[in-house]
Amino acid sequence: MTKTVIFFVIAALFLGFGLHSAHRETGINQKPKGKGFDPKPNIIIIMADDLGFSDLGCYGGEIDTPNLDRLALNGVRSNAFYNTSRCCPTRASLLTGLYPHQAGLGRMTMDAGLPGYRGSLQPNTVTLAEVLKKQGYQTGMVGKWHVSETVDLGGEKQLKWLSHQEENGPFSNLDSYPTARGFDKYYGNLWGVVDYFDPFSLVNGTEQVKDVPDDYYHTKAICDSAVAYVEQFSRKRNPFFLYVAHCAPHWPLQAPEDAVQKYMKVYQKGWKAIRRDRYERLINKGIISRETELPDFMFPNKEWNTNPDKDWDARAMAVHAAMVDLLDKSVGKLLDELESSGELDNTLILFLSDNGASAERPSKYGPGFDRAGSTRNGEMVSFPVDKEALPGPQTVVSGIGPTWAHTVNTPFRYWKARVFEGGINTPFIAFWPRGIKEKGAVRELPAHVTDIMATCIDVAGGKYPTTFKGHAITPSPGKSIMPILNGTARSGTQATFFWEHFGAKALRKANWKLVKLDGQSPWELYDLAVDKTEIHDVAMKNKELVKQLQEEWERLAHTYQVYPAPN
Repeated sequence: MTKTVIFFVIAALFLGFGLHSAHRETGINQKPKGKGFDPKPNIIIIMADDLGFSDLGCYGGEIDTPNLDRLALNGVRSNAFYNTSRCCPTRASLLTGLYPHQAGLGRMTMDAGLPGYRGSLQPNTVTLAEVLKKQGYQTGMVGKWHVSETVDLGGEKQLKWLSHQEENGPFSNLDSYPTARGFDKYYGNLWGVVDYFDPFSLVNGTEQVKDVPDDYYHTKAICDSAVAYVEQFSRKRNPFFLYVAHCAPHWPLQAPEDAVQKYMKVYQKGWKAIRRDRYERLINKGIISRETELPDFMFPNKEWNTNPDKDWDARAMAVHAAMVDLLDKSVGKLLDELESSGELDNTLILFLSDNGASAERPSKYGPGFDRAGSTRNGEMVSFPVDKEALPGPQTVVSGIGPTWAHTVNTPFRYWKARVFEGGINTPFIAFWPRGIKEKGAVRELPAHVTDIMATCIDVAGGKYPTTFKGHAITPSPGKSIMPILNGTARSGTQATFFWEHFGAKALRKANWKLVKLDGQSPWELYDLAVDKTEIHDVAMKNKELVKQLQEEWERLAHTYQVYPAPN
């Protein structure tokens, strides 16, 4: 009997580092059996970054994703799996089972000096790796960490650090690195934004990786490292936990040119045509029903045939597609390694993204903080505010922008950092042949990234601790997702789901969703049972219900440490 493997796939996904050998002798990865063999499942979590709801083929997209499609067709998908709407808060919730403010990451990775906004995981938290190590697991992580405090040195000093022209010691407090939070092995980037061809804040364990090969690409490097970790872990009797946190397809839009060329003609039909096609495929694949309305296009004055930047925009989306395509290929290599080591049949795979697609125009940010102004060789990096430089190469920083973000989040409205469905509802795939018997099903009951901790404990055994290393641990509100995956649940994992991020607010209770676009906007109310895409605001018809839900939001905001909040 082979060891059960649980594979959580998350919109950060596996990227690997090519310094690890991919060669092995025949049979070296076959797990020893007999005395001392531990039948607990392995657990692998894969996360994508800024993935659109309908980007994947199995979610109605035109992007070539055969490996994730394979997992979906032989596993279970969800159309109601929630994140926190932003990179680092979602990662904090994933790792700890807490809402992000409870973990100290209510906003970004800067310390505001308030309990919910410290910019890094706080002592009241325990990570998945720390919990699973207590159950005898080997632990490893590759990719984007983004839950350590990031400090801006300012001006030229910061820019030289970002472009590898000057060293300034550790990229954050070493006590906040993955290897200090339960991971035996780590290869990846500690900060959030990367140059995919030459990443800043790259470390192996705690050691800075000062140089990368000329043909380096970060998605492939994460993949290679993940494969190498599985190869090493699978030789031992005890189970392993592996967290693979992809950076793709987060901006900057960067990919090898041959991968981009594959999609150069695909997006020349424009936003509305792509959106309409994705909507029809979502219905045909059973992700949404025919009764689910497609909201009006959020940019009514924009028409593709009069778009003066259509060549730039089509290429931008082609680069985004290439980044997703390469991420999927990395998943395929990981599956190959699991299969060759005899682990795949006992693997549960959960795939998700940290948030919806991003509407950001990073070209407007210019160089600074986490964006280098030049390469390590001194070549200047372009920030094409007027779309004068084409995206794709290392020397251009750009994003897909709001119109494409709205398109790839079909059928929803809005995007990353907003708590409408387009920002918080992202693809979720669960694959585990020995643990989930139904194939190809789509689950509609809601679950949340805070539930992943409880799910891991459910399948691995053990308990969520009340204390750890002398610190009291905040209880997790999460519940195991396994009853939903197995089709035995009758309701979502939590009675009430909660969101707050930079003034954007929401609460879901059963099928009622109360939501605010930002701090200045009014509360809106939607019945998701009949209005999944949040078109028909019924707040004025249900004023007493709005009042009750608003009061509950305020109560939970205090419980989850939203208050006190920064200005």
